Amino acid sequence: MIAKVGAGLVVALAGGAALLAVPGDVTIAAYSTSLVERSVSQRHNAKLALSHLVGARIGPGEEFSFNKKVGTFSKDMGYRKAPVSYNGQLIDDWGGGVCQTSTTLYNAALLSGMEILERNRHRFQPSYVPPGRDAAVAFSNIDLRFRNPHPYPVRIEGEITGGRIVVRFVGPQAERMPEVYSVVNELREPVTYRVGDEEGRRRVRNTGKEGFDVSVYRVTGNRKEEISHDEYPAMNRVVEVHGR
Repeated sequence: MIAKVGAGLVVALAGGAALLAVPGDVTIAAYSTSLVERSVSQRHNAKLALSHLVGARIGPGEEFSFNKKVGTFSKDMGYRKAPVSYNGQLIDDWGGGVCQTSTTLYNAALLSGMEILERNRHRFQPSYVPPGRDAAVAFSNIDLRFRNPHPYPVRIEGEITGGRIVVRFVGPQAERMPEVYSVVNELREPVTYRVGDEEGRRRVRNTGKEGFDVSVYRVTGNRKEEISHDEYPAMNRVVEVHGR
């Protein structure tokens, strides 16, 4: 996979290589994202959500809902409180990290040719996926939904391996699957703000993030479609100064 950034600059995107499927089936498409920089609780929640997806069968023309399959991200379901982004600030909430599982699933769905029915972006672009390729979920009103357009059933498989979460779609036959790429139309740099005293010891309260105006395209044979167009604001950098 490649991404075209700005005026023709091409960069590589993280993607999923084909993995071995259950005997008798073949991997249609797969995608993976890194868990290395995630907290222990975020990794736990991502793995727990993935366990509810594994083995899910989607028949021809059938619709799949992440929220319906995974259920609530609550304590009684085994989820832990973990960092989630809320208006640019990290707070602990139940199920933090589940969105990485839904994002990984979303990208595997794109690559396997699924018809996307509902996908929602985060307020700020997450670091574990290329711009415009995230899929936020929140039970029960923010969902990821797609439909199987193939004339055969597909099955969702996945695992945690080598510090990465992997989701793959498997089925009875392999086809030429689409290419998915991002075009960054505008890059927005964060602004640094200093709070506190004029001089003294400095502490970075928020490292900030770049913002993007980005479009995502999928090309299948001679057909090109715009999957999404998103605008992510830059998250400003905040430095706190304490006088001596």
